[in-house]
Amino acid sequence: MLNDPLANMMSLMLNNERIGRPACLIKPVSRITKQLLKVMKENNYVGDFKEVEDSRGNYINLTLIGNINKCGVVKPRYSVKNREFEKFERRYLPAKDLGILLVSTPKGIMTHQEAKSKKLGGRLLAYCY
Repeated sequence: MLNDPLANMMSLMLNNERIGRPACLIKPVSRITKQLLKVMKENNYVGDFKEVEDSRGNYINLTLIGNINKCGVVKPRYSVKNREFEKFERRYLPAKDLGILLVSTPKGIMTHQEAKSKKLGGRLLAYCY
């Protein structure tokens, strides 16, 4: 049994990326994992993904494109105000304007740059660069 499916997904992607595999299977599937993958695809960190229905539960077939250097989840899931993103950028990202923080806001899951421009706060979920 998995305690954190989101952390499992991120480590699975990172391990397959480092090995050089072109694709990976992500299980279990949830709305949050699909939304995170959609945001990562929009920012060109992963390729296409497709949800496959299986008799033992659904899984996602994800295409990797080799753009992930490091990714992971943020534990504990900090609450962040609009003005506090800079502190967490310094903590989790290697340089200014390099990488993304994935944030769950009342308007949906988005990157920290989008949340700053829309003047939203939220909870930090993950980082990727």
